[in-house]
Order: sequence, then structure tokens, then C-alpha cells
Amino acid sequence: MSQALSLFDTMVVVEELPGAAQLNAALRSIILARQAASQGVKVSNIGGWQSDHDMVNWGGDAGTVLLKQIQALADRNSVDIRSPNMPRHRWVPEMWANVSPPEASNQLHTHPGAYWSAVYYIDDAGGGSGADLGGELVLEDPRMPMVMMIMPNLRFRRADGSVHEPQIALRPKNGRLIMFPSWLRHGVAPHRGTGPRISVAVNLMAVPNSA
Repeated sequence: MSQALSLFDTMVVVEELPGAAQLNAALRSIILARQAASQGVKVSNIGGWQSDHDMVNWGGDAGTVLLKQIQALADRNSVDIRSPNMPRHRWVPEMWANVSPPEASNQLHTHPGAYWSAVYYIDDAGGGSGADLGGELVLEDPRMPMVMMIMPNLRFRRADGSVHEPQIALRPKNGRLIMFPSWLRHGVAPHRGTGPRISVAVNLMAVPNSA
């Protein structure tokens, strides 16, 4: 008798933030003003603008509201198993903005040193509808690339009969927040909307309270 076990689930949290329209309007204004005043940086972004990573300092009240919601989401989905009622850590964030014109994308990458990473969509550039508009957040199982080098069409079959896919694509949507472990390889597919896609990304580092 054989038994198939699905081990080591990966936590990915998708949440639609309440009051997103008002928050997004404020964030959009702040980010576009920053873009106009700064050349930005080149990290994983291809063809788009990425701010420096200290939006915590220039994101204004809207940035603070968003960051608090992301930290609260991390609190709800994390537990200190030695001290579940009084966590012995605090979140140290870094935060940045992305403005991606049509056909812009992001290479697959990870965020070493962080615990949680998150992306929040301010303007999906029409990505909330239409299967061919692209712009998806692509999450990749880090165990699969080596397996697929020789047999790229070979997949694991789960106990329920479904097929394990090494990449999952999540559609952007205004007001949608997606949070995932920072070691998970991720990238962004080119979007084909008519305007820029605007998002905010956050890394949360878990630091001992005593540090």
C-alpha cells in the first residue's frame, strides 16, 4: 500500500484591502511625484522605473497606512512557536515603488535576508480583466528548475490527482496585496495594458526585540 504525502506547503497570502480607492489615489500622487524627481534604480526591473528602497521615509501618511496593513498581515500569518502570545521579534521594513509602462517586466529573483515580501497594486493598467493583458506576478517553486532541465514536461502528480506546476501566475488587481516568503523566486510578466502599472513592494526583516 502506497501513500502520497504533500509536504512543505508554501504560504502565499492574497488580500483585497478595504478602502483601496482612496489609498491608491494618495499613493499614486506620491509615487509619480517621486518618479518625476528621481531617476530611480535598476535591480530586477526591465523597462520600468523603480524607486530607491526607502519609501518608508517619503511615502507619507498613505505609505504608513499601507505598511501597517502589511505588517498586520504578517503578524496574522506568522507565529513564534516558543512565545506565541508575546512574539520576540519586530518587523524591520524596506519599501519601494514600481512604475512599469507597457511591455515592462521584472526578472525572476529572491530577497535574501527578508522573511516576508509583498506587492500591492495601485494601478493594474487594465490587468484586472482580460486573459491576454499579462503583468502577472510569477511565483516559482525553487525545487523544480533542476528537475526540469532534462525533462521539462515532467510533473509530479499530487495525491488528489492534480498536477504540480513549478510556476504559478497571479493576476494584478487594484487594491490587491500579495505576500509570500522572501526566499520564493518571483518575477513579473510583461503587461500589455495601455498605461503604466503602479505597485509598491515591501520586504519585512524579522529582528529580535533585543537587537
